[in-house]
Amino acid sequence: METLYIGGGTPTFLNAADWESLIEILENGLSFSKGMEVSVEANPDSLNEDHLRLWKTWRVNRVSLGIQSFSPGILRWLGRLHDEKQAIEALERCAECGFASSGDLIFGIPGQNLRLWHSDLRTLCGSVNHLSIYQLTAEPGTPLAGKRVASQSEAYPLYRFAQWYLNRRGFLQYEVASFARNESWCRHNLSYWKQTNVLGLGPSAWGYLDGLRYRNAAPLMRYLRQEGLRWEWTESLLQEDRAREAAILALRTRWGIRWKTFRRRFGGEISRKLGEALSELSPDLFVKRNGRISLSDKGFRLGNSIWERLV
Repeated sequence: METLYIGGGTPTFLNAADWESLIEILENGLSFSKGMEVSVEANPDSLNEDHLRLWKTWRVNRVSLGIQSFSPGILRWLGRLHDEKQAIEALERCAECGFASSGDLIFGIPGQNLRLWHSDLRTLCGSVNHLSIYQLTAEPGTPLAGKRVASQSEAYPLYRFAQWYLNRRGFLQYEVASFARNESWCRHNLSYWKQTNVLGLGPSAWGYLDGLRYRNAAPLMRYLRQEGLRWEWTESLLQEDRAREAAILALRTRWGIRWKTFRRRFGGEISRKLGEALSELSPDLFVKRNGRISLSDKGFRLGNSIWERLV
């Protein structure tokens, strides 16, 4: 294994004894390569000294903090359990332990203006070399379902400001939602965008194996009751579908599509089709150099409409 990411839930809800059990399971069941990236998600309100101590003595070298905002009003609206002080303290404690830290922020929240968004970005990028920004969405079945949230066009100015401001602070946008300073990429996330195989373990986890995508059973007890493979849903991608998805994933990153490699992997015909589809779009959405095509800053802002052309 090259990377391990523990999250997609809230690992800091586990106490020290639970973590010791989890570490034992992982050590017995997985093979860890030298220099492997091991990331853990954490919430500022539930992160404690026991977590940091165990992680530091184990293999963890990267912590991703779900901060979302430093603004008291925004945090209350989101229903977050932490405040600004706890978020800042969590960042400081991770730094003191020597972890590479990342933070998540959300934009497009009712009541959030450019001043508040600027303040969040300024506070976070003063403490980390990696951050991710996500637009708020009201997904069905969540507490936000049915609430009025900003549309993509309404949130566009905040995303565009983040691109401009973070670049001035030394952050390079290496993925549509992620920015890094000093090449502090999240290697695990890059494995998704490179369409490499991913082993998904645990309830509701997703995985990918040579064109087969699967999702594990979501409820914990149902997941535990199942024997053998605990997949609840699978999808087998045909070669052309894999090619189209690979192109979309590659265009999420600053490295984009290297056509020579793409043709060798998927063949000339589908490469020609995808190239023609992209050529119909405005040239200022792309950066083309040395046999590669990637999105420009403007292209990242309009990514959804570009990727639709490749489906």
